[in-house]
Amino acid sequence: MQNLKKARDYVSQHHVASDTRPRFHVSPPVGWLNDPNGLSEFQGKVHLFYQYHPYDIKWGPMHWGHQVTEDMVVWKDLPVALAPDQWYDQEGCFSGSAVEHEGKHYLIYTGVRKQENSSGQIETVQDQCLAVGDGVDYKKVNTNPVLTGNLLPDGFSREHFRDPKVWKADGRYNLVVGNLDTDGRGQIQLFSSQNLQEWSYNGVLASDDTGEYGSMWECPDFFEIDGQSVLICSPQHMRAKDLEFHNGHNSVYFIGNYDRENHKFDKGEGKSLDYGLDFYAPQTCRLSDGRQILIGWMKSWNSISDLENTEWQAMMTLPRELSLEDGKLIQQPIRELEAYRQNKLQFSTTIDGTYQKPDLKGRFIDLQLSLSGKEWTTFQIDLACNDDLYTSFKFTRLTDTLEVDRTYSGLRLDQNCFRKVAVDLQDSITCRFILDSHSIELFINGGKQVFSMEIETPLEADGIRFQSQGLVTLAVEKYDIITK
Repeated sequence: MQNLKKARDYVSQHHVASDTRPRFHVSPPVGWLNDPNGLSEFQGKVHLFYQYHPYDIKWGPMHWGHQVTEDMVVWKDLPVALAPDQWYDQEGCFSGSAVEHEGKHYLIYTGVRKQENSSGQIETVQDQCLAVGDGVDYKKVNTNPVLTGNLLPDGFSREHFRDPKVWKADGRYNLVVGNLDTDGRGQIQLFSSQNLQEWSYNGVLASDDTGEYGSMWECPDFFEIDGQSVLICSPQHMRAKDLEFHNGHNSVYFIGNYDRENHKFDKGEGKSLDYGLDFYAPQTCRLSDGRQILIGWMKSWNSISDLENTEWQAMMTLPRELSLEDGKLIQQPIRELEAYRQNKLQFSTTIDGTYQKPDLKGRFIDLQLSLSGKEWTTFQIDLACNDDLYTSFKFTRLTDTLEVDRTYSGLRLDQNCFRKVAVDLQDSITCRFILDSHSIELFINGGKQVFSMEIETPLEADGIRFQSQGLVTLAVEKYDIITK
């Protein structure tokens, strides 16, 4: 408990000013944030925990940060929930999930420790641990770790056995955990329990039998939506395939059929969950109103800043509502965001060349565009722009591609700034851009494709500019997002 008090005191003393953080995206009060954890409803509110290192803007010994919201738009910081302070989590409280059980909030996470093996070598061990709380304070159970690698078949990794995701179905609690098989390929293990403390091994739910989906499958999530089963995971070290999977560490979804009797998921082809420069380790939860909500880490491991005088680093995506359409996972911004839209600006125009409307600007905006016409060959949108800075989105009709470029967005490091992806460019296309102070998220054609990225552009750069080659008809609907 001493480490937890230390972390809470540090955050309280070093909490950064709110106007330096995003307005409607989760960010840390100070220090470093990565994977979303424990996304759940409890006592009428949505809770989000996250991998957290309060003492630095880089990854370090993992704690669990904690925020809560009533509408998934405005979030409130709560005290640090977990700190590495026991023998079984001495190296960190890694990712996990949360569920309500018997009126209490249960957190299940991966405890990481070092131990000496039979050969006298020091090895890393990852086991699953439990903490119980009231929505603010959490106590680790005396029986930790509640689920160890001893339940796994021989040859399966105990060093890479992490990120438990829990849900209740069929009268029991079910749990998926990421793991490596004997060949070093990713796989998802499935367990079940009646009380969250005593677990039975059900087998391998899904695995990378082709070897094309990287190595370790991190942060698994398994759920049903619209009558079909969906598996989400974040494979490490993936190889690029055509214009897909270029982040190295990617997030992938599989749609398929779940054989409950044999605990097997017959998965289809893996598809990118987000095509942007900054997206990893998403987690979902089923709300009491039936919606399946997803939130991801809006960062990539190769875009980490080490700027001096930076007090916090990394943020989450806007929560998204999930649905299925034509064999694809559709993602839409949560509908609650619409309650914060003001100052509607709506117009239509035709352009061929460069077009900029003086009163069309903003950095906290919901911008919806509809493009139509058969004559245009390229169309580019520049956001958060002035004479020197901008982030561009360029559609090219001949190749059916979108090129995203943040080279001139204000970044001060030679980070990954460019991405080219395939899009289906018909005679018309819709785009919805959500801008916060440090981010841009793009939803194409009603959420069939999504692109997320961070930017470091000064707020004074708030222009919006269009450029086309060939005549295009453009319909614009723009709102300011006012949260305070």
